[in-house]
Amino acid sequence: MAKVRVHNFHISLDGYSAGETITLDAPIGGAERLFGYFDGRFIHGVDAVDAPITLDRALTSTWGQGIGAEIMGRGKFGPQTGEWTDDDWRGWWGDEPPFRTPVVVLTHHRRDPVSFDNGTSFHFLDATPEEALARALELADGRDVRIGGGPSTVRQFLAADLVDFMHLVTVPVTLGAGVSMWDGLAGVQDRFTIESATSASGLTHHFWNRTRAGQA
Repeated sequence: MAKVRVHNFHISLDGYSAGETITLDAPIGGAERLFGYFDGRFIHGVDAVDAPITLDRALTSTWGQGIGAEIMGRGKFGPQTGEWTDDDWRGWWGDEPPFRTPVVVLTHHRRDPVSFDNGTSFHFLDATPEEALARALELADGRDVRIGGGPSTVRQFLAADLVDFMHLVTVPVTLGAGVSMWDGLAGVQDRFTIESATSASGLTHHFWNRTRAGQA
């Protein structure tokens, strides 16, 4: 059965996963320090990891394994708000987005799909988490669905009890302000078993697996 997964989701010591305002020059809204420990590459399997294979890189390589579609919020796709314009924006990633699968982009404004030669396609949808997941599962063709972020999107899917597995990475920095994943989610950890491992880099990887008792 297909699972809903969150991978490589970076969070500060004070609980923030993004800055407050996304701009063209600050795609993470001023929270770029969260990714100073990460080389920024999307690795689709441990066989694609360059030597040396560290704990961090081995764990982040699971990002693409078994994934058939992603769901992301509009802010992860671009800095625009409101109605889409005709500026030909096709995402932050240029002509080769790393996803290589269909991606559902949550937005209140209609836009035609955008496709790339490497298998990535963006589908724009105004939907509840349940509706978005149903569409993503159709597109995933039996494989798993990744909730790609940002934090508000992950929070919505956690609140709806739709996440089966979550890989959080605590980065040893404090941001002081930003967007938290945890607002309104008191007690969410009770639906999961949680294991943690700290690497030599100072990152702590947390693995949340939803228990049967927590499933709706």
